[in-house]
Amino acid sequence: MRLSALSVTLAPMLAALLGVAVARGAQAQPAAPATPADDGGVGALAPVVISGSRVADDGWRGAASVDTIEGSELRDGQLQVNLSEGLGRVPGLVIRNRENYAQDLQVSMRGFGARATFGVRGVRLFVDGIPASAPDGSGQAANFPLGSAQRIEVVRGPFASLYGASSGGAILLYTEDGGQPGEWRTGVVAGPSGLWRLSTQVMGRTGDARQPGWSYALDVGQFATDGLRPQSAADRSTTNAKLSRAHEGGRTTLVFNRQTAFALDPQGLNRAQFDANPAQTAPQPIQYNTRKSVSQTQVGLAWDQALGAGHKLELMAYTGQRAVLQYQSIPPGAQGAAGSSGGVIDLDRDYWGMNARWRLVRDWQGGRLDLSAGLAGDRQTDLRRGFENFIGSTLGVRGALRREETNRATTLDPYARASWQTAQWTLEGGLRRVHARYVSDDRYLTNGDQGGRTKYSGYLPVVGARWQLSPQVQGFASAGRGLETPTLNEAAYSPGGDAGLNTALNAARSTSAEIGLRGRNAAGLWNATLFDIRTRDEIVSAGTTDGRALFTNAGNTRRRGLELSSEHGLGEFSLIGAYTLLRPTYEGGANAGKRMPGLPQQQLFAQLAWMPRWAASVGAVFTLEARHVGKVYVNDGNTDAAGAHTLWGLGARFEQPLGAWTLRQFVRVDNLSDRQHAGSVIVNDGNGRFFEPGAGRSLFAGVSLSRRF
Repeated sequence: MRLSALSVTLAPMLAALLGVAVARGAQAQPAAPATPADDGGVGALAPVVISGSRVADDGWRGAASVDTIEGSELRDGQLQVNLSEGLGRVPGLVIRNRENYAQDLQVSMRGFGARATFGVRGVRLFVDGIPASAPDGSGQAANFPLGSAQRIEVVRGPFASLYGASSGGAILLYTEDGGQPGEWRTGVVAGPSGLWRLSTQVMGRTGDARQPGWSYALDVGQFATDGLRPQSAADRSTTNAKLSRAHEGGRTTLVFNRQTAFALDPQGLNRAQFDANPAQTAPQPIQYNTRKSVSQTQVGLAWDQALGAGHKLELMAYTGQRAVLQYQSIPPGAQGAAGSSGGVIDLDRDYWGMNARWRLVRDWQGGRLDLSAGLAGDRQTDLRRGFENFIGSTLGVRGALRREETNRATTLDPYARASWQTAQWTLEGGLRRVHARYVSDDRYLTNGDQGGRTKYSGYLPVVGARWQLSPQVQGFASAGRGLETPTLNEAAYSPGGDAGLNTALNAARSTSAEIGLRGRNAAGLWNATLFDIRTRDEIVSAGTTDGRALFTNAGNTRRRGLELSSEHGLGEFSLIGAYTLLRPTYEGGANAGKRMPGLPQQQLFAQLAWMPRWAASVGAVFTLEARHVGKVYVNDGNTDAAGAHTLWGLGARFEQPLGAWTLRQFVRVDNLSDRQHAGSVIVNDGNGRFFEPGAGRSLFAGVSLSRRF
């Protein structure tokens, strides 16, 4: 279907969505989402943990596509285990639970990131301004502290490229600041397959109103599950802490994060296995006891200082360590080649980064002028070793050394941005110069020197405008360029499958544009956006065999789409709706005309919430949800696909004030009709084990207790 015909085909759905809403009553006008242009702790170019005064109206006045999810929406009635739980309402975002904690969530935004067979690619992640994505663009969402989140901002479209390379979109989580009175809360959740989660948050501030001291926030949690299928048990523990203190004209913030995790890896199923019994696990993961352990520790420090006359200086630095040990199911016979790196990955990573930015905000020509410029740099050093996954006839154990090398990725990006806002107009733009260098030093030389080096660079300009059509309706448009670098892991194997930096793998370069309308009134808000993205040298999977993924550059690709969303309150009821239509196609090469795999053509989320007055004394809220995902092709040849499905869910939550205490409970049922479906797919898997089964009917319950002090 061509986009020129969308207005006719989708007019009924658009009309319906404009009457759909969130849990916000009609009695108050909702705060508009924040944009990267606001002063609320994130700049469009480089997020930092510095948090200033939030200007709620900037989201309405910005030219970018940004959705803000408040922390309460991520916690109320939710498991608080996976980032996917609370982001279904964001159009253009595909975030799917693999039910495999060894491989993280499957995340893509307007098609960027869909190729990832594990972790997150093509979408930048940040927690309190510190990247949860490495300099090479690889990221993990598992360390997002949902229990202490103040808000999540989801940035889509051309302006996302100002976060650097591999920014087809950006997801930014900000944790709560401690205040007075302080708050302590503890919650526990239980579900099927032995799932449980226990977490505690403590927040407060020393000193008093006349002489405030340090604000503090501590979030600790533990999660475990026996898993949906055999060989899928997992456990995870996290600690997140933040200290901040205001000083004259500025603020200092210190953040600390620690995570340890262990997960068995059930891998995927082929078509016959999935159709016969999606609850099973293929023999190979059990035979090789496939598994993964992760530990990560990082600290960050941010400081900002007003310099007078609207000038401000912002500085941020962070450092951390990450260790990964993963056992794969590669057969011993496949490890006999001289270039093989074995079947066990042992990775030790040291990383650090910094960001220095000057900013000027002042009134000019009847509007607000916001200028900034800075320099961002990041570096990761990976000691990567590979071992055989067998000793004699014993499988799934660490054997002989087959690979030892040091891989480095370094980025150094200068940037600048300008924005001018009035009540009627917003004009903004920015430019980032991306420069990334990869170096691989091989120290396992029995099979020859497989080291190498390569670099990627480019300019990423973006411009946008917003114009007021009426007090309730406005239009916006933006255009820009993006650059996506391959990750070190994607460049780790040459086209033949041997270890050694793949210097022939190019960065993907894209040009994107969007245009839209949005409106708001006392009852809610709505948004409609059309976008078009054209990419050359698209990075695609060249196959995955026994855990070893190869990548190559495809011909040109094009992603055309429509995003609709709406939020409204209707008395005791509130509704929210989000719809995405995406047509991602290869424009040339052997797969010309085929759909890009890993992406549903359609995605719909709708939630009806009922807050009956007769149950107001117990704070009752009842919800009905529907999530529809269209057909998803599993490979470039479009020879198979995960079928479309619709999942229904019911939930109820309650809240009772008990003096200084507050007691909350929830119960929910997901996949109410027990629909068999693929929760996600492994794109271009060389063994044909594409399908990762989703959960059947599942009952969850939780309770939390909080107290002000």
